[in-house]
Amino acid sequence: MGQTPLYEQWHDGGFIVSEANGHRSRDKIILTGGAKVLAGTVLGKQTAGSTAAAAALGANTGNGTFGAIAVGAGAVAGAYAVEFDSALAYVVSAPNGQEIGHGAAGAAFAAGGVGFTITAGSTAFAAGDSFTVTVAAGSGEYITSVSTAIDGSQVPAAILFGTTDATSADKSAAAITRQAEVNASEIIWDPSYSAAQITAGLAVLAGLGIIAR
Repeated sequence: MGQTPLYEQWHDGGFIVSEANGHRSRDKIILTGGAKVLAGTVLGKQTAGSTAAAAALGANTGNGTFGAIAVGAGAVAGAYAVEFDSALAYVVSAPNGQEIGHGAAGAAFAAGGVGFTITAGSTAFAAGDSFTVTVAAGSGEYITSVSTAIDGSQVPAAILFGTTDATSADKSAAAITRQAEVNASEIIWDPSYSAAQITAGLAVLAGLGIIAR
């Protein structure tokens, strides 16, 4: 008579090789996503929302209009600056002040995770005319990191300590967020990650002090 095989389940913290003293390696997080997530799953943090709004910084000379704003991968929460240096040309800077690209009225712009078109009006823009494009902040909650996400969670930020069922509601959970060694064969990546993306993701985790062995 045959025996029913037993399958080993993922154990809470089973992926950890070593961690810092006390609780320095772990943080209490809020897990979202409407799913049961296994211990050892690589998580991302929802740092940016999916919407953005534009507003003139002051009394602009030009009366052109801002079209719909697309928020994509790479967007960060905060105010992007759009400043004209002539009647048509403008420079876009990220919320940290870093220049991310140049654009022109009437042409589509896409860089730094935001996309839009500024249409020239009956009165031309002048040097110094400016707008802000404010990307909404994300929830700050953690979710299984999916490589195609656009809310910041596409960047690996933690590893879930214990299996947590967030199917019906967001749940409090523990996660490894820094200063730990982990078993690379026992951490779980979403299927959206390619082998090359996993390699890159491991490098991101290493930057947090989470070293895969």
